Amino acid sequence: MKIREIHIYAQDLPVKDGPYVISSSTVWALDTTLVRIVAEDGSEGWGETCPVGPTYAESFAAGARAALIQMAPGLIGADLWPVALHRRMDGLLNGHNYAKAAIDIAAHDLIGKRLGVPVCDLLGGGAVQDVPTYYSMGVGDPDETARIAGERVREGFTRLQVKLGSRPVEVDIEALRKVWEVVGGTGVRLAADGNRAWNTRDVIRISRECPDIPFVFEQPCNSYDELTFVRPLVRHGIYMDESGTSLSTAISAAGSGLVDGFGMKVTRIGGLHPMRAFRDICAARNLPHTCDDAWGGDIIAAACVHVGATVRPDLNEGAWIAAPYIDGHYDRANGIRIDGGTIRLPDGPGLGVVPDRDLFGDPVASF
Repeated sequence: MKIREIHIYAQDLPVKDGPYVISSSTVWALDTTLVRIVAEDGSEGWGETCPVGPTYAESFAAGARAALIQMAPGLIGADLWPVALHRRMDGLLNGHNYAKAAIDIAAHDLIGKRLGVPVCDLLGGGAVQDVPTYYSMGVGDPDETARIAGERVREGFTRLQVKLGSRPVEVDIEALRKVWEVVGGTGVRLAADGNRAWNTRDVIRISRECPDIPFVFEQPCNSYDELTFVRPLVRHGIYMDESGTSLSTAISAAGSGLVDGFGMKVTRIGGLHPMRAFRDICAARNLPHTCDDAWGGDIIAAACVHVGATVRPDLNEGAWIAAPYIDGHYDRANGIRIDGGTIRLPDGPGLGVVPDRDLFGDPVASF
C-alpha cells in the first residue's frame, strides 16, 4: 500500500465554557491540523495533531502544517506500513514528532480500513472495550476546583488531574487539600500536574506539607535534570509528561528509576507506532501511564482510545480526550464520547470514525 495523495486541513476548536487554564497558558480556542491520506486504490485515512498553543511544549499549529508541507512531496509513493513510513519521514525531516504523528495516525486508520480491522488490533489487540479516562481540572479557585472534583467522582471518574502552578505555592497546597477533603475515601486517584511550572524548592515544599494526600506529581519541574534533583527529596511519586519527548528519553527515565509512571501524549512521541513501543517498555518495567494527547477532536480522541484499549489494565491511567471541553464532533454518529468515566472503543475498521469533510472546507495544502 502506497500513498497517492496527502491533503492538509486547518480547523478551529473553541473551548466550551472557556477558558481552559494551565500554568503555561490560558486557552480560549485551539487550531487543530488534520491530514487525509489517500492510497493508490482510493481508500483513505485521517490523522490529526493539535498542540495546546505555542507555550505548552516545543510545538505549535503553524509549525505542524509547515512540517507536513515540508514532508508531503517526499511521501507521495511512500509505503504506508509504519516502520517504512517512519523511516521515510525521518529521512525527510529531523524531529517534529507532533507533525509526523498526524501522518502516522492516518496511515493506521487507512490500513485498518483496508484490512477490515480496528486500529487496536493493529497495535496488538484490545484488552478492554470500555477504556478508562480521567478528568483534568484547570488551574482555578481552590473551592471551585474541589466542587468540580466532587461532581466528577459522582459521575464515575476514578482518576482526577488537578492543574496547578503559576501562582503562590500556598494556593496550590490549599487546592490539593480542599480536593482531598472532598474525594478522600472514594478510591479516586489524584495527579498534581504542575505542567513544568514549579521550581525544585516548591515541589519539595508541596510534598513535605501534604504527606497525608496520596497524589502523584505530574511533570512538576521544567527539565529532566530538575526531576533528577527532586526525586530523592519528595515523598510522592513522580510521573513524567512534557519531558518525555522521545522513546529514548522514556527508556532512560524508566530504566534509571527516575519516574514512577508517565503522562504520555500520542502526538508528542510521534504517533501510534512509537506509542506501541512505549506501552511495551512500560509493561516491562511495570510503570503505569496514560495514553492521551494535548488537545484535538474525534481523530486524536479515537487514536488515544485505541491504544488505551491495548494497555495492561493494571497499568492504565486512562486515555484523556478533549471532548468535554469542545462542542460538536467530526463524525456526528460515531464521535468519541465519555460515559461514566470510560470511553467505549469505537466500532468499525480503522479508527472507527469517519469525519465529515465538509466541516473543514478546502485543504490548506494538497499533494
